[in-house]
Amino acid sequence: MVKPKKTILLTATAVLLAFPLAQAQGMDHSNMHMSQMPAMDMTSLKQLKGKAFDRAFLSAMIPHHQAAVDMAKAVLPVSKDATVKAWANAVIKDQNREINQMNTWLKTYGGTDTNMAKMMAGSMQGMASMVKSSKTPDVAFVQGMIPHHASAVDMANLALQQGASANVLKIARDIVKAQAQEMYDYRLWLSKRGL
Repeated sequence: MVKPKKTILLTATAVLLAFPLAQAQGMDHSNMHMSQMPAMDMTSLKQLKGKAFDRAFLSAMIPHHQAAVDMAKAVLPVSKDATVKAWANAVIKDQNREINQMNTWLKTYGGTDTNMAKMMAGSMQGMASMVKSSKTPDVAFVQGMIPHHASAVDMANLALQQGASANVLKIARDIVKAQAQEMYDYRLWLSKRGL
């Protein structure tokens, strides 16, 4: 019964991620670590199932979300684009809400998996400073959020396959749906600027 939804979400994600990667080629090399790093965390997550997966997933997703919030806070004071400001405000609101939810759930799932949290936090370092140091912070934010969201969608798709709790499955579906749409919007914004 849930299987068709999973298939639809996975297919929608695959279509969005299959967009030409030409925009990624125009990225500053400082963004490279963001698209490459999450693979290490995925390897750790792939080894887990059920409740152990749920705990590790939430423990990793919290610092992942926090990095997006930090990037959004970094771009807001310097942004010259109303759309980017709206996106940044939405990231702060939505991801802080999800961070609070995940922290609450973790209390009943055995607490934070500190190894997973540290691994993810380490992989997210430098993202906000990349935006702050850019000559085009709006572009840096949008370009940085694409691989950041892609890694969250990858983790969420894995959660749909290996997670156990209704909370984790719901937040995974929410992440896939919202962030796949946001990646599409970000790519359109970049393409309208020839990036």
